[in-house]
Amino acid sequence: MTTLLEPAPVGADMTFDRMLERIRYEGAYPTRERAEAVTRAVLECLGRRLTGEVRAALASCLPQEAATALLALPSEEERLTGWGFVKDLARRTGGTPATARWDAGAVLGAVDDLAGPALMDRLLAGLPPGYALLFGRAELLRAA
Repeated sequence: MTTLLEPAPVGADMTFDRMLERIRYEGAYPTRERAEAVTRAVLECLGRRLTGEVRAALASCLPQEAATALLALPSEEERLTGWGFVKDLARRTGGTPATARWDAGAVLGAVDDLAGPALMDRLLAGLPPGYALLFGRAELLRAA
C-alpha cells in the first residue's frame, strides 16, 4: 500500500484509489475523502470546458469513477481562460483562487500523466490560454 509519503505511480492500469493516493500526496490533503472531493470538483469543472472527441478520449484514459466525474456535467459554450477556470472552480467549491489553483494542479497533474503527451497536446490546443500551467506543463505562446 502506498502511503502519503510516496506518490502512487501513474499508468494505464491506474485505479481510482491509486489516483486518489497520488492526488492526496501531490496536494498534501489530510484525508482520502478530501482528495476525492477535490478530484471530483476539478474533473467536473474540466469536463464542462471540453467537447466532442477530446472529452471522450480523455474520459477513456481515466479510471471509471474519474471519467464519470469528468462527464457528469454537460459541456458549456463559454470559453474560460486558465485563470477563468481557476476562478470558476473557486466559486463552485467555496474556496479561494489560491486554493483552487492548488487543487487544479494536484488533480490535473495526474490527469496529464494518464492522458499522455499526444492527447494532452490535442486537449490543450483546443483550450484558451492558461491551461498548460494547470496541467504542470510549460505554456507555449503561439506565433502571431
